[in-house]
Amino acid sequence: MEIQGLERIAFHLKTPGITYRKEDVIDASEETGEPFHVYKITDRKQANTGVIAYTLHFASREFMRNLRTKVSQSYDGKCDRAVVDIMKDKDYLDSKKKLHVEPTGNSLKFVVPNLNPFDAINMIANKSLPEKSKGAGYFFYETTGGFYFRSWQSMITNQGEFARPYKQNFYSQPAKVSSVAESKDEKTGEEQDKILREYQTVEQYSFVNNFHDVAANTALGTYGHRVISHNLFDKSYDIKDYNYHREFGKTPHTDTIKFTTNQYAIMNGAVDYDNDKNVSDYAESRVSLQTITPFMHDKDVGRYGLDVAADGKTTGQKISQYNQIAHGTVLKLTVKGQSQLQAGDLIRFNLADVNADNKNNTNPNDPRFSGHYVITKVRHQVTGDSYKMVLECAKDSVATGYQEISRGVSLHGDGIHKTNSSFSIEEIDSDIGY
Repeated sequence: MEIQGLERIAFHLKTPGITYRKEDVIDASEETGEPFHVYKITDRKQANTGVIAYTLHFASREFMRNLRTKVSQSYDGKCDRAVVDIMKDKDYLDSKKKLHVEPTGNSLKFVVPNLNPFDAINMIANKSLPEKSKGAGYFFYETTGGFYFRSWQSMITNQGEFARPYKQNFYSQPAKVSSVAESKDEKTGEEQDKILREYQTVEQYSFVNNFHDVAANTALGTYGHRVISHNLFDKSYDIKDYNYHREFGKTPHTDTIKFTTNQYAIMNGAVDYDNDKNVSDYAESRVSLQTITPFMHDKDVGRYGLDVAADGKTTGQKISQYNQIAHGTVLKLTVKGQSQLQAGDLIRFNLADVNADNKNNTNPNDPRFSGHYVITKVRHQVTGDSYKMVLECAKDSVATGYQEISRGVSLHGDGIHKTNSSFSIEEIDSDIGY
């Protein structure tokens, strides 16, 4: 076939035997869905006589339209309304797909300086604050069910304060249906079909990275972060320090909705001897400088459309929150294909504890890495009659909190010699006998 890269490709993908809503089916058909657009052909080769094989790369219509259009316009008002306008405007993305928008709690007046629509929306997302939670920053992404403009907190909670039900329950061990107790659904308590139980079985899993890269997260400002805000209007500056452990309980997390629990992803304890500071107490681990320009649009507000004094703290929170997701615990699962699962969905992962056979262990699941995860990436793999999915998931807390180390306790214990003396090279060489 003479494929140039301007064609469309249509298909329909659905997990058999289960009825879903329209958005839970990957519908790229001409009749009821949105066909994908071919944009690249690679790996073209002659497999054998009369057969040429090649790889087609395709994406949504909006992906291609984003490359062809620019946004040059000013907006004034709620941030989410500007996103809706860019998505639906016939001169921009002109999207016909469903758009899921979480209302923002801040209003801004800003100018989009000739950017591609996706870049313009991401610029807005970077300054958006959710209306019903205390998070900072939004995510803009596309799934087979449409486009989403929402905060991390909306992926974890309903209305910012109620636990969101997980969409699927996965187990790392092989499916067990030999007894009635083992084959019961955890939500309903009813006996579960063997096939449905197999959909919950994880064929393979691995941790891409986890929150314990303390060096990287320290440098990135995940734990401690000092933000210096320079006010261009009155030539003043303000310093705000972000502390991960102090701020953790003010927002919901994957494993805890109640703001009083302390299921930190990293322990709240002394990190050095001869002091009682934890890893979050070192604010100068990362220092950022930002400018704020109140009255630029005749309003005494900062970069987030709120009180100027809150800019530094909000920036520190936004950067830390992003790092907790992008550089925190990332899990990759290979499971049977389930077309209803999309990026942004909450799932539960049951990982068997290495000490599960211990008689004193009452929890069969790993106390740290079991629990709730948010799907961040989905890859569908269809080969013949086989349909599998590779899910990449993230979490920003632990299932069971770490036991805190008492403040002021030496990390080196008693009887270990510590010294802060310094010696010259000449003295050392003389002692050795050089």
